[in-house]
Amino acid sequence: MTVRIGTRASKLALTQTRQTADQLAALGGFPVELVHIRTEGDVLTGSLSQMGGTGVFVAALRDALLRDKCDVAVHSLKDLPTGAAPGLTLAATPKRVDVRDVLCAREGLKLADLPQGARVGTGSPRRAAQLRAARPDLDIVDIRGNVDTRLGRVPGLPGNVTDVVVDGKSCDLDAVVLAAAGLERISRLDAVSEYLETDVMLPAAGQGSLAIECRTADAPRKAGSTEGSQGPLAQALAALDDTDTRLAVTAERALLARLEAGCAAPVGAYAYRKGSMLYLEAVVCAVDGTASIRDKKATDGLTEVGATLLGIDLAEVLLARGAADIADLAAS
Repeated sequence: MTVRIGTRASKLALTQTRQTADQLAALGGFPVELVHIRTEGDVLTGSLSQMGGTGVFVAALRDALLRDKCDVAVHSLKDLPTGAAPGLTLAATPKRVDVRDVLCAREGLKLADLPQGARVGTGSPRRAAQLRAARPDLDIVDIRGNVDTRLGRVPGLPGNVTDVVVDGKSCDLDAVVLAAAGLERISRLDAVSEYLETDVMLPAAGQGSLAIECRTADAPRKAGSTEGSQGPLAQALAALDDTDTRLAVTAERALLARLEAGCAAPVGAYAYRKGSMLYLEAVVCAVDGTASIRDKKATDGLTEVGATLLGIDLAEVLLARGAADIADLAAS
């Protein structure tokens, strides 16, 4: 049995899919092959938030699964819409890596050191809002493109292929903000000038995590259920799943779902387990950075149900404090 693993063709997607494929092959003892799937998000141009957010990267992979073009799909979990996908199951959440966002700036500048009016690129309303809250004087520029393309907008970063200034293309920004996890996976952490701690910038729900999705019939069978499988692929997926990561991202995604907030809405969320408690902190921002509501809660219910309830409870707190009035939570 060869397990076919669907992936986007970007450098980051291929890298994280190959890593996942190697882990599944080692755990399951079966051969694997990568199936390249072209998604709408890879083809369309323009603002990502106007195209429907990062969910545009997911639809084609899910369609390939349902049409039996592949057996497993690997997503960045922060790209995954919170709504259920009939016939598909989130079968594994491997151990999470660094959740933080990072600043990649010219001359190694930190956020506090950027000159007034510095041009900082990001395609994320969440990052833009929190940048504006921290530094209202910055000029936030909406950008698209893969990781290397975005880093190429900042002059002098290690690994860049040109130092020619071309507006909208290369060396025309003072800094960009990206996810540490993506840079780590493609070995470009040397471009980082500052790790933005969560008190400055809360990450997207699921950031730093991968989502391994498959058809429900092939997913690991849960205790007491007749749905799913106990075959080699299901066993390998179950072994790849990290319990603490699943609890954390379950809480974060439950918060997003209750807020009815899409993955492009200006919402940050970060959950983590410490000892016998699961903690969740979240922020809802006005896109212009002029207002935000931030709060946190914890639970000792270390189950998926407990994590879900934690996310819902914190969302209710944020809504009661007026979250829906300051942000476009329906952005998707």
